[in-house]
Amino acid sequence: MESWFLSGSHAQNYEAGIDPTTPYQGKSSGYIKSIGEECKGFGTLTQMFKADDYRNKRMRFAAVVKSERVAIWTGLWMRIDGPEDGKALGFDNMLNRPIQGTTDWQKCEVVLDVPQESVYVAFGILLAGPGQAWLSDVSFEEVGTAVPVTAPGGESPTDVRVASFQGCPDHPGNLDFARVPEHGMFQRGIPLGSH
Repeated sequence: MESWFLSGSHAQNYEAGIDPTTPYQGKSSGYIKSIGEECKGFGTLTQMFKADDYRNKRMRFAAVVKSERVAIWTGLWMRIDGPEDGKALGFDNMLNRPIQGTTDWQKCEVVLDVPQESVYVAFGILLAGPGQAWLSDVSFEEVGTAVPVTAPGGESPTDVRVASFQGCPDHPGNLDFARVPEHGMFQRGIPLGSH
């Protein structure tokens, strides 16, 4: 799927792609789901891009999310990476407001400031443990300072750091999940920090 990739601490335990049978108001949806009997760690359906055009702005990553039999939790996440490897300047993964069990579509958002020294922005949907989650109606936009950040001073766990990303695009893409590979889903997981 163009612009999106599968990542996470145990990406091999998950698959992601497009589910044409689960649209939201006629719009395509992306999904991530656990595979296999034992599902440890977490997987993420991720985008990563340069921070250049977003520096000194407050940015909101928003989508509608649906879940099915999520045993631990799922949620949107966004991270702002600085020049120091392993250091996140901002991070929120909805851990303090997790989506669990089986839920219908609900609007979710993550809002973070992008400081001047930012290098990359990454966002996506995270799934920890068994279950499946979908996202649709994805947007990434600047908001005013009247909109509060969702995780002030948030720290990123070391296992969600993506080191230097070769060929990093300037902007997010394929937010409508319209462009898919011939096989329709990812065939492999890419552990964070391995690319």
